[in-house]
Amino acid sequence: MQLRSARTARATRDPVHHPVFARFYARASVAAETRMGMARVRDSLLGGLSGRVIEVGAGNGLNFAHYPGAVSEVVAIEPERELRALAVEAALRARVPVDVAPGVAEALPVKSEAFDAAVFSLVLCSVRDVARALTEARRVLRPGGEVRFFEHGRGGGPVMRLTQRTLDRTLWPPLAGGCHVARDPVGALRRAGFELGPYRRMTMPEKGPVLPQSYCVLGTAWRPADEAAEARR
Repeated sequence: MQLRSARTARATRDPVHHPVFARFYARASVAAETRMGMARVRDSLLGGLSGRVIEVGAGNGLNFAHYPGAVSEVVAIEPERELRALAVEAALRARVPVDVAPGVAEALPVKSEAFDAAVFSLVLCSVRDVARALTEARRVLRPGGEVRFFEHGRGGGPVMRLTQRTLDRTLWPPLAGGCHVARDPVGALRRAGFELGPYRRMTMPEKGPVLPQSYCVLGTAWRPADEAAEARR
């Protein structure tokens, strides 16, 4: 009884705790690597990165195998305990050094201007405060630092967008670990002060039925290089 109570206490202190969804996501994401072409997306998302990288919301660590050798270190932040344990296992198999740590996107446990790049991969849909999470990303990136993002969000015509908003207000977040399908990641990056680079809208899977969660965007943004100089004036 005491052991069970201790486990319950630890669970209530976790900032994110979705054990049922975490187990489902771990299985589904591995299957999606080949069935939905996610492995190719991860190669595109991470190709060309170098230096120190922070990955926000690393999940079960499927990105780790796709980081290029020019990356000197990945600090992977994951708040969900079960997914974080899987990420630790994936880090041991990675070709580059990966340090997995607990934390939330809205309060990253790292120093300011410490990273050359930040990676968001299917995470902005589920953070509690998107604006605060992106403010934190700007804080930890050096001026001129790069953001790589692959996110899903609103898309389609009026009927689909109404469906997405309805799902977000009702069933979807409780069923899907806090996920929202009607968010606008590109707009959020722009409002957070990032300079948008090239990005591509797509559906996942690219062939097959289009669902409310199918609308995705893959792209790049930057923290303005002159931001620190402007702040000193």
